[in-house]
Amino acid sequence: MKLKQLSVFIENRSGRLADVTRLLGENGINMRALSLADTSDFGILRIIVNDVDKAYNILKEENFTVSETEVLAVEVPDIPGGLHSILKILAKDGINVEYMYAFVEKASDKAILVFRLEDTEKAIKTLQKNNIGILTGEQVYNL
Repeated sequence: MKLKQLSVFIENRSGRLADVTRLLGENGINMRALSLADTSDFGILRIIVNDVDKAYNILKEENFTVSETEVLAVEVPDIPGGLHSILKILAKDGINVEYMYAFVEKASDKAILVFRLEDTEKAIKTLQKNNIGILTGEQVYNL
């Protein structure tokens, strides 16, 4: 149920993001989802890729600071209020969302939200109890 996300710390200067995407592309690694947050000095690129271990090793070899984090990919109805329906369930059980980002699945009526949660195991139980679809890592990596 959990999937692996890579967080890459990138200096906030011209070409550094392109360096990451070049390395991934040259090595046949496909990004399935991403989020980029920045400050004046650096950015954090959070990515879901089709080959986590390979991407991690390539980025480390090229001296990028990279870490691996467990996240959940949750299916959400792609309608107004769809996100609220999930957040309401998590809040009811006291589960804190640390951050999230979304992408739309190809040829589907669902959006997929990637959640970093304070208590992932509790979130899995809560979402399953409420019949919320949670994708496996393989499902997301192979989209």
